[in-house]
Amino acid sequence: MLADHERAVLNRLCQRLPKWVTPDRLTAVGMIGAAIAGLGYLASNLRPEFLFLASLGLVVNWFGDSLDGSLARYRAIERPRYGYFVDHSTDALNNLIFALGLGFSPYVSMDSALFLLCSYYLISIQVFLSAKANLEFNLAYVYVGPTELRIIAIVFNFVIYVTGPIYFSTMGFRIPLYSALVALEAIAFLTVFIVAVSATAKKLKRQDERLTDNAECLTDNVAGFNSSGQK
Repeated sequence: MLADHERAVLNRLCQRLPKWVTPDRLTAVGMIGAAIAGLGYLASNLRPEFLFLASLGLVVNWFGDSLDGSLARYRAIERPRYGYFVDHSTDALNNLIFALGLGFSPYVSMDSALFLLCSYYLISIQVFLSAKANLEFNLAYVYVGPTELRIIAIVFNFVIYVTGPIYFSTMGFRIPLYSALVALEAIAFLTVFIVAVSATAKKLKRQDERLTDNAECLTDNVAGFNSSGQK
């Protein structure tokens, strides 16, 4: 949804960053942002104002995580295998920090936070498998990518700060509203994973069947040619 505008902002930032700022240092900045966000969620047990610290951490994480690869491409210093490996390894760790911080906050249960983390990891796995099997790398689904998810999280933090903990009762259970919303987001991620895996599997199956048919036709033609030559 915001990809074009984000790309323009990133390009301008790349032009203005000093030489001492490197992709590896930006990756470290992203990890620092994740740590700030996690600490902000944890500290919200003391005062809800620390939710703004969590939101600041999300912004810092976006700055480092979005710019590291962009800067490498802008300066033509890409290290494709190293960058791919390090970037997505740190992303996995950052997401774990986000989820644990959220789960330790007084607003979302750890069960819901870890359910969200697991469902997001499933989508990530699908992306990596598709990149290998289908030569397509797509982090956005239904116009929503990592940047949009960070914005949703920042809005979520602000709403929590304004309203405080909210509970509702159903079938005799008292359920935290924000835990339920996070669980619904996890279910949405799980649904996207199932749909994406199904669509990719069908596409790859058709491609493999066409390759098999073409190979069989080629084999038949060669066999026919050999038979004709012998005669």
